[in-house]
Amino acid sequence: MLWAARNGVLATLFGDPTGEVRARWVAQREAAGAPADKVIRRDDPDRFSFLVIGDTGEGGDPQYAVVPGLLEEGRDTAFAVLASDVIYPVGSADDYGPKFFRPYRDYRAPIYAIPGNHDWYEDLGGFMRVFCDDAPPLPPGPAPRPLTRAWLRSLLWHRPRPGDGARLDEARLLRSGADQRAVQPGPYWAIDAGPVRIVGIDTGLRGTLDAEQGAWLREVSRGPRPKILVTGSPLYVDGKHEPCPIDGGGTVDDVVRDPAHHYVAAIGGDIHNYQRYPVRLEDGRTLQYVVAGGSGAFTHATHTIPRVDVAGVTERDFRCYPLRGDSLAFYSALYGRRLRLRRFFALTDAEAMAVIAERLGIGPTRTPGAAPRVTRRMRLVAGLLGTGSRPDRGRRLRLPVRKAYTSLFSPGSATYSPPFFKSFLRLDVSPDAVRLRCHAATGLRAHEVAPPVEDEVTIPLR
Repeated sequence: MLWAARNGVLATLFGDPTGEVRARWVAQREAAGAPADKVIRRDDPDRFSFLVIGDTGEGGDPQYAVVPGLLEEGRDTAFAVLASDVIYPVGSADDYGPKFFRPYRDYRAPIYAIPGNHDWYEDLGGFMRVFCDDAPPLPPGPAPRPLTRAWLRSLLWHRPRPGDGARLDEARLLRSGADQRAVQPGPYWAIDAGPVRIVGIDTGLRGTLDAEQGAWLREVSRGPRPKILVTGSPLYVDGKHEPCPIDGGGTVDDVVRDPAHHYVAAIGGDIHNYQRYPVRLEDGRTLQYVVAGGSGAFTHATHTIPRVDVAGVTERDFRCYPLRGDSLAFYSALYGRRLRLRRFFALTDAEAMAVIAERLGIGPTRTPGAAPRVTRRMRLVAGLLGTGSRPDRGRRLRLPVRKAYTSLFSPGSATYSPPFFKSFLRLDVSPDAVRLRCHAATGLRAHEVAPPVEDEVTIPLR
């Protein structure tokens, strides 16, 4: 998997070509008749609901465990938005059958998508075929000059296998209903639905916007209509601000915060869990910044998130799923199995909650009874697994968790027995407000019938 997914590293070392390739895709779709403003205009009423799922396409039990609850909560929704990384590991067209069409074949509404970095590992060809009206492959671009950085990059660049996509037409039959049809104008777009505009941006391999897309974002963000951003790179994540630079100057967050643009929320994928940061701006508005990449791929740790204090958001305001203690217990069991040191690594839920509370200097998030005494072993395991701490404590040696761990060990990093700690969002829109709920998907039967709500917030539109 590491070698197949090498394009991200190559883009960092030798220059990122995604802006140029994206511009060619956009020009191709406009020549084929896609609207130049890239706005999808729907006829939804003033009250409607939609789903957001993120980082879905691993194809294993954890992805499929999300589906029953998604179908239950999504049966009356108008559409779904897939935020980042539709297909792992490299966005191959032939993987869309088991990793997209089959799991969502019974969802009777359109699914719109924005690509993540993994979808870009084959230059977006599979994504464009599936979501953009069966877009044909791009013709070869001009060859780079020998001995340049671009030339070196081209020698190592991962490209689709010959014949990739031969099974795609058959896979499409799984979601071929008229009520499931969705055609979008390109890898980035806006949807006018009821009283809101949903703006989806493509942050490519490295979490940035090219100048052309940045100009489009500023244009499509104008006007008084309330807006929700969907992005492949969250703007607040793991207790940090990641504003997303735009080539030529400025950031995505500059656009989102501008009061003239009337954004009320920014939802990002890429990180495989749920987080929410309610940021109060200088003009008195509160913007909800959400991470929503927990809908299928291996779970990223939340216990590594330090004590939150960013942009005025503190632990009192911050929300995440899984809870940090559940995340630490999950990873302690995972490392115990992998290293065959179960007796050393394994922490119970109560032990994990207690050591998290001690390290962060916060109260326990779950108190079924008296908290256990925190021992040296518990502290050592928590430290080795990268558990967050207060800002005044320095960094120490830790084992790889989150992206480093899953890059090295996935798919072994996935777990195939419940609980899975997956999630999806349901947003209920009315003329005055949007209610956002994070539903858990654990793989347990009771939660498939009635997906539990792990977080809920009502966002005013006026």
